[in-house]
Amino acid sequence: MFDYTLLNRDSQTAARRGRFTTPHGAVELPAFMPVGTLGTVKGVPLELLERTGSQIILGNTYHLALRPGEKVVNKLGGLHKFCGWTKPILTDSGGFQIFSLAKIRKITEDGAVFRSHIDGSLVNLSPERAIEIQQQLGSDIAMVLDHVVALPNERNVLEDAMQRSVRWAKRCRDYQSDESREQQAIFGIVQGGLDATLRKSCAEQLAELDLPGYAVGGLSVGETPEEMYDALDFTVPFMPNNKPRYLMGVGRPEDILNGVERGIDLFDCVMPSRNGRNAMAFTKQGALRLRNVIHQCDTRPLEDDCPCPACKHSRGYLRHLFQSGEMLGPVLLTIHNITHYQRLMSDIRTSIVQNNFATFYKERMEAYAGET
Repeated sequence: MFDYTLLNRDSQTAARRGRFTTPHGAVELPAFMPVGTLGTVKGVPLELLERTGSQIILGNTYHLALRPGEKVVNKLGGLHKFCGWTKPILTDSGGFQIFSLAKIRKITEDGAVFRSHIDGSLVNLSPERAIEIQQQLGSDIAMVLDHVVALPNERNVLEDAMQRSVRWAKRCRDYQSDESREQQAIFGIVQGGLDATLRKSCAEQLAELDLPGYAVGGLSVGETPEEMYDALDFTVPFMPNNKPRYLMGVGRPEDILNGVERGIDLFDCVMPSRNGRNAMAFTKQGALRLRNVIHQCDTRPLEDDCPCPACKHSRGYLRHLFQSGEMLGPVLLTIHNITHYQRLMSDIRTSIVQNNFATFYKERMEAYAGET
C-alpha cells in the first residue's frame, strides 16, 4: 500500500521529484502539508482547502487524544471520516508537544508523563501509546515518538535524547500490528541537534529498522536558519534514498527552497495559517503586512495571477477586514497563504522535472527578500 518512486533528480542540486503512494492516494513530492491540529485547518472549509492544491494534511496526536479522544474519532469512522478529508493524512506523535510542555512534564525511558493543558489530568505517553492512538485515528502516516530538546544544547544531552529516540522508534515499529501496517506507514525521526556525528549515527541506526519513511526532527527549536541548513547538509546524505524524507515543522518559503535543494520531500508548518490569521500574506515578492497603512488605499490584489478568493479583492479591502475585526480577513488570508505555498510546491516540482531547479531557487530566493 505504500511505495516511494523517484521520478526525476535535479543535476545541479540534491532536489528530487518523487511520488509516495498511500491508501488514500498518491502524494506528488516535494509537497507541503497544511497543519490541521484538531482535524481542521482553522477557518478553512475542506472544499476550499482542496482548491488550494493541498494533497495531504497533518493532524496532531496529542491534541486529538485529549479532545475529543482517539476512541471517539475511531467510533466516528477514523480521522478521514471524522473531518471529511478523503486524501492522505499524517499524524505527528506528540514528541514536539512533550518538548513544548517542558515545565510540566517528566521524561523517562518508558515515555513522558505530563499534565493535560485542558483539565490538568495526568497523561502518560509512551512509544506504544503514541502508536496505539495513531492506529485508532487511522492516519496514513504515523510518526514515531521522539525526544526533542532545545538548541543549542550540550552534547551529552543531545546524545541521550538521540539514542532514546532510536530506542523509542524500534518500540514503535515493534508495537504496530500486522493489520495496521497494511494501512499505516510509520516514519522514523532523525535527532542529534547540530552535531554531525550524532545525526549520522541516528540516521544510520534508524535506516536499519527499514521503515517506510524518515523525517528530520529537532530543528526550528532555537537555532538559526543557517545552522538548520548545515544540519540538513550533514544529515540528509545518510537517510535512505528510496524512502520519503520529511523536514518536520519547518516552513518559511525560503526554508522550503533550501530543504528541497538538499533533498527533502515533505514539509509542514503553521506559518501560512497562523500568519494569515495575523494579517501577513505571503507573495512571490515577499511578505505583506496588511495592517501597515501603506496598503490602506492599494487597489491591487495580493498577487495578480493568484486564483484564490482573497485575490479577488484589493489589498485595501483586506486590510479593512483586519482593522474592523471581521472574521473574513483571517479566513481569506489563510486560504491565500496555503494557495501560495501549494503553487510554490507545484513550481518546484516543475523546475525539477525541467532540470532547472537551481535557477528557480536563485530567482525565488531573491524575490522573497522583499517585505512591505
